[in-house]
Amino acid sequence: MRHLIIYAHPNGESLNGKFKDALQGYLLQKGNEVIVRDLYELQFDPVLSLQDMEGQRKGQVEDDVRLEQEFISWAEHITFIHPIWWTGMPAVMKGYIDRVFSYGFAYRYDQGVQKGLLKGKQAVIINTHGKSHDEYREIGMDRALRLTSDKGIYNYCGFEISQHFFFEKADRVDAETVESWITEILALYKNTAVAL
Repeated sequence: MRHLIIYAHPNGESLNGKFKDALQGYLLQKGNEVIVRDLYELQFDPVLSLQDMEGQRKGQVEDDVRLEQEFISWAEHITFIHPIWWTGMPAVMKGYIDRVFSYGFAYRYDQGVQKGLLKGKQAVIINTHGKSHDEYREIGMDRALRLTSDKGIYNYCGFEISQHFFFEKADRVDAETVESWITEILALYKNTAVAL
């Protein structure tokens, strides 16, 4: 299977980095094709410019955007790995979505009806956050995060979401817990058609 991992964390030794490395290693070991796009390492420009906006409506995108769209088109399965900061995704990931999930590539309107153009692609989202699950549940942030990312972005563009992981208290986790989380992530890829 063709796997694309889109990763956003400035520290390669972070918990997110550990998830990325473990997943990449597992998928390669199982004979999958894997491409990793590390947005910080790439120094991806997250700023949606007026030129970008005008070009999107004409089906014209910058070279850096076109390259990312080619990777997405190639992939059968995409895994997004990033922390939750200020109850949202890092700016570089949001900017990636603003620029790469463009009109005419990720979605369009047919006679006023929205249509996701990335149908047939599976997605897994892996997020870490500092708050506990209970704290997020109490204020409704757990539902808000799923609504804004799963429904508002990924489903909107046609992705079928296999799983959205949220790992809590990520800034104070012990090594044993990290290993159990990695096992949980890899089990999803083991037990479904995600890794063939």
